[in-house]
Amino acid sequence: MGQAREVMDRLTAAITTADSGSLAELYAPDAVAVTPDGGELHGRDDITEYWRQMTQAVPDGTYESVHSYEVGDTAIDEGVFTGRNTGPIQLPDGRTLPPTQKEIRIRGVDLATVDEKGQIVDYRLYFDEMDFLAQLGLLPDEPA
Repeated sequence: MGQAREVMDRLTAAITTADSGSLAELYAPDAVAVTPDGGELHGRDDITEYWRQMTQAVPDGTYESVHSYEVGDTAIDEGVFTGRNTGPIQLPDGRTLPPTQKEIRIRGVDLATVDEKGQIVDYRLYFDEMDFLAQLGLLPDEPA
């Protein structure tokens, strides 16, 4: 197992245990992350805040790995994130929605590129945001 794989595994553990201190240390100060719901995030603080909001919304979240790879300085994971929305949901416009109490099961892929210091410099997360919102019951009803 190489450095990128080890860092990605530590990232997954920090997210699923809501360990924001360890999570912050995994990202370089000038890291960039791209997510479907958060857009492009710049810097360790913004990325850590994104994960804080996610772990607050789904504090009992778990991750099941389906596939994991390492190519050079990049680790790639495909897996399923599950949990119950028991915390507030922060919207991109700053508003907060109350918890829906609904179970979610989201399949996604993430990629983390690590520098020579063992910190993530580029992170990409892909998941179906519409499926996520539908599972939370946050999409309008479709016309009959």
